[in-house]
Amino acid sequence: MRNITLFVCSILMLTSCFSPKKSMKESFDLQGHRGCRGLMPENTIPAFIKALDLGVTTLEMDLAVTKDHELVVSHEPYMSAEMCLDSAGNEITEAQQLQYNIYQMTYQEVAVFDCGSKVHARFPEQQKMQVAKPRLMDVIDRVESYLKTNNKPQVAYNIEIKSLPETDDTFHPAPPHFSDLVFETLDKKLDWNRVTIQSFDFRVLQYFHERYPDVKLALLIENELSVAENLDSLGFTPDIYSCYFPLLSRESVNFLHSQSISVIPWTVNEVADMKDVMKLGVDGLITDYPDRFNSIKN
Repeated sequence: MRNITLFVCSILMLTSCFSPKKSMKESFDLQGHRGCRGLMPENTIPAFIKALDLGVTTLEMDLAVTKDHELVVSHEPYMSAEMCLDSAGNEITEAQQLQYNIYQMTYQEVAVFDCGSKVHARFPEQQKMQVAKPRLMDVIDRVESYLKTNNKPQVAYNIEIKSLPETDDTFHPAPPHFSDLVFETLDKKLDWNRVTIQSFDFRVLQYFHERYPDVKLALLIENELSVAENLDSLGFTPDIYSCYFPLLSRESVNFLHSQSISVIPWTVNEVADMKDVMKLGVDGLITDYPDRFNSIKN
């Protein structure tokens, strides 16, 4: 494996004047974060359908796993007190939320929770409705049917495997089992040229890279280490580098492009920030508000 760290400084000097120009209409990847979390209950079928209507090119979503090995679209592996009510419509407290461990529940048990009616303090524009966490296969079926019925172009799927070493086999399967389950499910549903697997957990990406080398992979980053340090820790060159947007600079974007790595930052919600990251030459962005991006893309 080449040592990226040794060459980063020289490469940055060589590329500091280079700012790749892209045709946004042709190639810019607008990703709807958890569907469109700013407008609809996150990671739900209505959120993904709304995102399609807003013209996203990629649907971004997260996965959890039930006791009966169903893949559920959910950011947390439990019922979050911030957004979910129990089957009787009662509040779930922060002290209680970890007791509702999705990995210890069947999907039938998961489906009775309402994760769309509660007012979300951080997203006041969210339309409220009674809605359950969906299975991944049901999301894909509904999305593909909606695209076909409404004569809309195909979209891509950016699917995050949520895992941590300290919660292996407690709140989710360990990476090999989790990854195999995701691969087997998607392999039956979609062409792989429409799918990206992303994760903050380097173990997941390393497993996919070794076991399923043709799958497109995105490295999620929120730490303040250098790009070179993160790539060296990963041990191979991912297709996409996806970091928290304030961590990007023109130099880091140019360096990643010099390594043939696309740059798609998260989660860019304010119009001013969208304009700023686009000036850096990024290949796309992930946002809770695709409608705001639409207001500036022309």
